Amino acid sequence: MNLTTYTKEFRYNLKLAYPVILGMVGHTLVGLIDDIMVGKIGTAELAAVSLGNSFLFIAMSLGIGFSTAITPLVAEADGEGNIAKGKAAFKHGLFLCTLLGLSLFGVILLLKPLMYHMKQPPEVVELAIPYLEIVAFSLIPMIMFQAFKQFSDGLSQTKYAMWATLLANVINIALNYILIYGKLGFPKLGIVGAAIGTLISRIVMLLFIWLLLKSKKKFQPYVTQLNFAIIQKSVVNKIISLGVPSALQMFFEVAIFTAGIWLSGVLGSNAQAANQIALKLSSLTFMVGMGLSVAAMIRVGNQKGLQNFKELRRVAFSIFLLTIFIEIIFASIFVAFHNIFPDLFVNYNNIADLSNTIEVVKIASTLLLIAAVFQISDGVQVVVLGALRGLQDVKIPTVLIFISYWVVGFPISYYLGLHTDFKSSGVWLGLLAGLSVASILLFVRFNYITKKLINK
Repeated sequence: MNLTTYTKEFRYNLKLAYPVILGMVGHTLVGLIDDIMVGKIGTAELAAVSLGNSFLFIAMSLGIGFSTAITPLVAEADGEGNIAKGKAAFKHGLFLCTLLGLSLFGVILLLKPLMYHMKQPPEVVELAIPYLEIVAFSLIPMIMFQAFKQFSDGLSQTKYAMWATLLANVINIALNYILIYGKLGFPKLGIVGAAIGTLISRIVMLLFIWLLLKSKKKFQPYVTQLNFAIIQKSVVNKIISLGVPSALQMFFEVAIFTAGIWLSGVLGSNAQAANQIALKLSSLTFMVGMGLSVAAMIRVGNQKGLQNFKELRRVAFSIFLLTIFIEIIFASIFVAFHNIFPDLFVNYNNIADLSNTIEVVKIASTLLLIAAVFQISDGVQVVVLGALRGLQDVKIPTVLIFISYWVVGFPISYYLGLHTDFKSSGVWLGLLAGLSVASILLFVRFNYITKKLINK
């Protein structure tokens, strides 16, 4: 096959992916905006948001990862033209996501005291506790929203979740401005105000997508007359069999970045604040990979329903190639602006905190150069993983991800970060190693499975 065999799919791939990308960028922007606004208060407050969100990210990874089980099941049913099967996947998925959201909220409250035993700066912990108590509650509407999102994605209707997320961002920005800084007669709440803004925006996001899908003719057979009194064990088991490994996949990846936050906290509040800046910017570009991953999941799931495995492989490879092109552009941007981006998160006018601010910017600039290098491997691993989920192959990829991040990546981060002069850069070199190994192993797995299916 020549190059045009794959590049001719770029337009449709982007058509599917761009609403998901904008929606995922929107999710990331909620946190990014919090960080920028909070960073103007002080570096300790920025580090506190980082520490609080490290708990939240782990819980969100489990919830979002679990919810991805809905998309390939709905996409396969859509390929088969089976509405009843797609409706069952959505109903049971929403039921399980609601239970999971409630459970994760409870677990975070129970684990909150761990902050005092993590060798984090005391002033950061004291600020992080009240922030986490409020923002943790937003997990419930957030994970319920994911059920609606993954369902609509499975029907190749990716724009509705985008609109809901963009609306949530507008609300979050407005509430942040009012509540963090105490505008329009409201008290100045600092990072607690950021938590309240996030919670309210996510509740609105859930209500908006529910009302929107109910109003659309295409979705009405799926989202109306849902009887949650009747739960089928077979459908629950199917979603769990796909959802639990998918949740663990995302957990293993998010957990190593969270471990990076904690390791940075051991190095000090400045290292932790710098880590948060680099992490937020990397997360923003990662959302493009996440969007393309969803496109891969949808298209591979459709072709699986049609049992057309040669076309499945061609379509998947077109998305892989598109991802590499885009990630090269991001890598170039990170290199070109690594000294400029950190300035967005700090306040040079705070003279009392100026020495800390300069150190934070210096560390973050170096971390962004490492982030530039792993743009390609990060994008490739998440998109190939999406294609494997579309094939409903989740168990072995979970093992491969664990090996990549926790057998290879974390030991490197721990040793270089805490036991060498690399410090923060060493933590991120471990992340680079883990992502690179993951991209290679997952691609080998996809290549093996699709060749095997075609030969059958």
